[in-house]
Amino acid sequence: MVLRKAGTAAAAAGVVAFGFIGLVTMGTYAASGTPQQSANRSALSPGTVPAAYQDPIQKWGSLCPEISPPMLAAQLYQESGFDPKARSGVGAQGMAQFMPGTWTSYATDGNGDGRADVWDPLDAIASAATYDCAIAKRVAKIPGDPQANLLAAYNAGEGAVEQYHGVPPYKETQGYVRNIQAMARSFTAPASPTAPLEVSPQSSAAIYFAQTKLGTPYLWGGEGLPSQNGRFDCSGLTQAAFASVGITLPRVANDQWYAGPHPSRDQLRPGDLVFWATDLSDPRSIHHVGIYVGGGYMINAPHTGAVIRYDKIDTREYIGATRVTSDGAQALPTRNNDGSVNAPSRPGGAEPTAPAGSQGGTQGGAPGSAPATPGRSATAAPPAQAGPSPTGAGR
Repeated sequence: MVLRKAGTAAAAAGVVAFGFIGLVTMGTYAASGTPQQSANRSALSPGTVPAAYQDPIQKWGSLCPEISPPMLAAQLYQESGFDPKARSGVGAQGMAQFMPGTWTSYATDGNGDGRADVWDPLDAIASAATYDCAIAKRVAKIPGDPQANLLAAYNAGEGAVEQYHGVPPYKETQGYVRNIQAMARSFTAPASPTAPLEVSPQSSAAIYFAQTKLGTPYLWGGEGLPSQNGRFDCSGLTQAAFASVGITLPRVANDQWYAGPHPSRDQLRPGDLVFWATDLSDPRSIHHVGIYVGGGYMINAPHTGAVIRYDKIDTREYIGATRVTSDGAQALPTRNNDGSVNAPSRPGGAEPTAPAGSQGGTQGGAPGSAPATPGRSATAAPPAQAGPSPTGAGR
């Protein structure tokens, strides 16, 4: 990854002995204990979805009380990474990964051109919300959290939710509900510009790991492996830093962007991930990431020919920051070797594993259940990125 305006790294390095370590310690814990953002607030956080989709997701995510714009955004991201051309190996199509039979039942003209096209992102957004709300209506009388029941029915089928009077005891389904609701927090706008965000106690240790790598030469695609002489690129460094504290981040920078909520510039705390993009209206163009250490500086692996170092963050392509949470990181989809989205669970596929001794539930698409679910593809095309990478690493 290339940081185009590196700033005055040498001056920053001179402060290392005391200033950053003290700032990290105080900054990491000063805000601890503050309440975490709710996933059910209605507004999308600016910059978390491509600008062209912000208003449609806000509009259609308010179609019924059981869904929200952040929840709808989380589903679309898990389905395809907001890629309107995504196509799975099992036949799921478009941004919302609808199977053809389900599309026929729920296709909605979202852009008002007189037809509903599965490959049109505005139609896909509208249809995904329409489908969600149809499921919500059918499970409305089941006790429990209406949104959780909707998501469970989306994954496992309405029959399973009815049988168990709520989210069924399937590991896959429970994980899907948990992941979507956790990821929705990354898409949720703060209640106010000054609303506090919880700070993770793991942040200080993640920074410490990155500090131990200062001076290490940059390597494109580097993950710190012995075969790479312990060298990193930018997202390899951040991934390794959080792995050292037990948090697994995705490999690419524009996936790491969704690992938690997004603090404003004046809310930054040491341990936040900070990001740069070629198009500030489209997070898919994120090309660089570093770890904020306080005082307007970060630790990062900047570019070929440089070493891991401190740099200023206030440069032209700065798009924002992410406060990594364990739940947020766990909720993110992984990628296949070709870079395609591999969502944690794919509705419409094999039936989730029922607990021992149970009767099991009815998977979406099975006889006697709801119509086939959109089906998340394990081989969907990846979202647009700023150039190829030999290892799936971010720029």
